[in-house]
Amino acid sequence: MGKQALLSLIVAWHTVQVCLSFSQSVDSDFTFTLPAGQKECFFQAMKKEASMEIEYQVLDGAGLDINFYLVSPNGETLIFDDRQSDGVHTVETEHGDYQFCFDNTFSHLSEKVIFFELILDHMNDEGNEQEDWKNYIIGTDLLDMKLEDILETINSVKGRLTKSVHIQTLLKAFEARDRNIQESNLDRVNFWSTFNLLVMVVVSAVQVYMLRSLFEDKRKSRP
Repeated sequence: MGKQALLSLIVAWHTVQVCLSFSQSVDSDFTFTLPAGQKECFFQAMKKEASMEIEYQVLDGAGLDINFYLVSPNGETLIFDDRQSDGVHTVETEHGDYQFCFDNTFSHLSEKVIFFELILDHMNDEGNEQEDWKNYIIGTDLLDMKLEDILETINSVKGRLTKSVHIQTLLKAFEARDRNIQESNLDRVNFWSTFNLLVMVVVSAVQVYMLRSLFEDKRKSRP
């Protein structure tokens, strides 16, 4: 029984290692500053029958808006957002280089801080891998559960973890944008409060001067 349990453990371990290589997705995020009157473009090589999801947010800058467009490898504009503060887009891809750009040419004074996240799915050749993983299996009758169930469970856990990381990244971006808005509002409140205080001081000084001038005796006294 000891050898049987050890063999079952070895088979399960090899299964876990191979299953972890399935359904690999690439998740990356980037934050950059786009100067006024300029645009920035990025390129991503994709495979056929894969999927690409891109989410962007304008974290800081006047108006919190940006132009965004996604171009396919054959030069076709797939998506165009006109002066939006954020957006989420998912496309099924073909083989080639996809171009996505952030355009701030409409703004002549304000630079923008932009965050975007890129999620690429089905980038690996999984068909052959799903056939080859069975070569690792020896004595499947020793396992208490089906290997398909193990694969499904591992992929489910991996998908939930990936989604958790994705949500945490988005919450971090939202927090950064809200903080920038609050700091901008605080600067505006401080500026106008100081301006109003100065106006009140000047008006008070003028009123005191005018009142004193009304009660001054301007007649010249004779000796």
